[in-house]
Amino acid sequence: MKSGMTLEQLRFFIAVAEREHVTAASKALHVTQSAVSAAIATLEEQHAVKLFHRVGRGICLTEAGRLFLPEARAVLAQAEAAENMLEAFSGLKQGTLRVVASQTIAAYWLPALLVKFCQQYPQIVMDIAISNTEEAAHRVKNGEVDLGIVEGQVDDPALAQWPVATDSLSIVQADAHVPATIDATWLRSAKWVMREPGSGTRTTLEHALRQHGIDPAELNVTLVLPSNESVRTAIEAGAGIGALSALVIAHAVQAGTLHAVPQALGTRFFYGLRHKERYRSPAAEALLELIAQSSKVQT
Repeated sequence: MKSGMTLEQLRFFIAVAEREHVTAASKALHVTQSAVSAAIATLEEQHAVKLFHRVGRGICLTEAGRLFLPEARAVLAQAEAAENMLEAFSGLKQGTLRVVASQTIAAYWLPALLVKFCQQYPQIVMDIAISNTEEAAHRVKNGEVDLGIVEGQVDDPALAQWPVATDSLSIVQADAHVPATIDATWLRSAKWVMREPGSGTRTTLEHALRQHGIDPAELNVTLVLPSNESVRTAIEAGAGIGALSALVIAHAVQAGTLHAVPQALGTRFFYGLRHKERYRSPAAEALLELIAQSSKVQT
């Protein structure tokens, strides 16, 4: 079986063909004359063809050599282009970074970081998807995206998860007459507007309720909606109370269209999410470094 030709053989052949002189080619390539001669001889022997006429001390291309020269140049150029692509990719001058984020993060927390990232690495294309925590974990596990940033904790041994930022949930209502204190009776009797199951916001709320001895199944849920904005506007319209991120309600509370009850539901984390065994690209590393610099999280 014939051995495959190497890029070094092609490089040496092209240098000799262009100069019609082995010594001149070896000097240009900064290698010994014997190395050049051996590479060309091996190439000829591998393919049972003569690429050069050797007459006395002169050397010139045979017909096979003339036909082979443009092909060799094309292969070498393609190899150099491939090498340049890899260098550009590793140097963050080329590539696509695919990120999935849950709704609160994608709408309120992540955009400012993405602006900084794009300013630092303008050649990297950002592909951002929005899913709830459960769906985001599924996409990370399947390799559809490089990274996930979610609101809820994920229990999957294939995925690495770590806190990247803090947030808090508050119970809000449209009525300005907020009770001074709330108890289990008030929470159970209120009409609730909820995010859908699988949402990090809903998971965090249900966890907080259980810590206060309240089974989430006991709540009077009148509406289940698929986004923070739809929950917020439904509450503003008087549909009931709900629990939303401080990021989501900030402007509404300032404008007076929503009012938060005094007791917050505590601090929660936003989490980074990646597959433990999949390759993490330089672009993904760069975004994680930017997040780490921007969000000093105490765990």
